[in-house]
Amino acid sequence: MKFRCERDTLAEILATAGRAVSARGGALPILAGVRLEVAGDQLLVAGTDLDLTIQAKTTVAGGEDGVCVVPARLVADIVRALEPGAVMIESDDEEVRIASGRSQFAVRSLAADDFPRLPAPPDQSGAVTLPAADLSDALRQVVRAASADDARPVLTGVLVAAEEGGLRLVATDSYRLAVRDLPGAHVLREGQKVLVPSRALAELQRLLSGAQEVTLRLGEHDVTFEVGEVRLTTRLIEGEFPNYRQLIPASYPNRLIISKEALLDAVKRVKLLVRDQTTPVRLAMRADGVELTVTNPEEGKATEDVDAKYEGAEMTVAFNPAYLSDGVEAITGGEVLLETLDALKPATLRATEASGEYLYLLMPVRVT
Repeated sequence: MKFRCERDTLAEILATAGRAVSARGGALPILAGVRLEVAGDQLLVAGTDLDLTIQAKTTVAGGEDGVCVVPARLVADIVRALEPGAVMIESDDEEVRIASGRSQFAVRSLAADDFPRLPAPPDQSGAVTLPAADLSDALRQVVRAASADDARPVLTGVLVAAEEGGLRLVATDSYRLAVRDLPGAHVLREGQKVLVPSRALAELQRLLSGAQEVTLRLGEHDVTFEVGEVRLTTRLIEGEFPNYRQLIPASYPNRLIISKEALLDAVKRVKLLVRDQTTPVRLAMRADGVELTVTNPEEGKATEDVDAKYEGAEMTVAFNPAYLSDGVEAITGGEVLLETLDALKPATLRATEASGEYLYLLMPVRVT
């Protein structure tokens, strides 16, 4: 195998495919590599961890067809460190040679025959195209609420469900819940729902930056997204997603309307005294505003008053400050609506000018 490619283009394609490479490749060392295949003037780079596969394609020059597998991180670091300009890569059965300017590297390759079989190109029928900006914004709002705990695999996924008039994305880690509707996005059959790993959707969100559209194809056990010359395929999660609807109250007696920026800034300041995940921020809500308080018995106390409009009974509710900031940051618009029942039941955050498309539900922290 042999080809020539500009450094920046090669570095980008290696980084893109490399993000699927397994971080736990100890049992299968081949999963620490990326597969490079040249066919004509096309270079296809692929990385996988068996659940997530990313394939990226670009045009190269001076190519000789062939396949090799190289250590993903090492080769990406080498290419990124080279001087700007053309990079020549050539491989044989034992090593890959990388040359640019006066720099030359010889890296031992991995056995190409050991690399997992790549997902076959998806059937062109059933493809659905969505505006990239809409899906990217929805992922930004929802993926943050998914769990990172592999002990509960279902909660590491994002529920993608067909709803009347469009598509709904839902994620929860049991402490907070994010729901986003995409009206007019008819991707699934009526009543159909799938559970997509949040890690894959986080990578998809990165790919969508600056893109115009994304093509989605749903298989029996996986889903494929195509963005430009990049194809991302991920296995679906098996299992039953929690019944989230029962957590969302039909109405709330207490409503706080506050500037998004002012609330984020205030939380950022008072949580300087937070030293662990068990220290909450208290919100004392009254007609003319809200007082934020963080108390750290070992180091002191922080309070800040923020102007706001409040309707309801005066009350104090406490939240995990990181989860609160996550929810506020995800909301679009200049103001946030915080609705509560009491100090112990789930509260919701949404935009004041909401069209009902996004909701962030947050469990309070019990304080004495």
